[in-house]
Amino acid sequence: MSQATDSSQFTAKLLRPITLSDEHSWAFLVLPKSASETLPRRGRTSVEGTINGHSFQATLEPDGQLSHWLKVDEALREVSGAEIGDTVTLELAAMANEPEPTLPPDFQQALSASPKARAVWDATTTIARVDWIHWIESAKQARTRKSRVETACDKLAAGEKRVCCFDQSGFYSKSLSAPKAAE
Repeated sequence: MSQATDSSQFTAKLLRPITLSDEHSWAFLVLPKSASETLPRRGRTSVEGTINGHSFQATLEPDGQLSHWLKVDEALREVSGAEIGDTVTLELAAMANEPEPTLPPDFQQALSASPKARAVWDATTTIARVDWIHWIESAKQARTRKSRVETACDKLAAGEKRVCCFDQSGFYSKSLSAPKAAE
């Protein structure tokens, strides 16, 4: 790990999401609150670390309980020798620099159509861009997402660099949560 400070070591159980029918698909784990508390934010946070000694980088998602959850894909499970139901050992630390988020195609298209919005977007911080994208992607319905893309472009074109009034943790609005685990 390139950033050894503020790292957390803990164990967690690999869980299978209830919504999946393919048992060989992804798994997830919920970080203990003590591990999340060492991270710089309760919203999406990019981390580097190890799972059962194998290095990886990932973006943690907020669980709505002031902690985070980690999606563990099949490739990471296999290389770390972990199966769903196993307790794994992790070491995590926030990445020194948050990587640039990938623009969703619908938002990229909307920004391309609005030079003013694009200029402000380009002038924002990486964390602000992560928050804008998270706000857009957290919409549960297609029409809400479409509205958020339009609103984001309007606000950016008006010079607003930060998404306002979005609870990145999901705690106050209860809009975000970890997947439900299969029994």
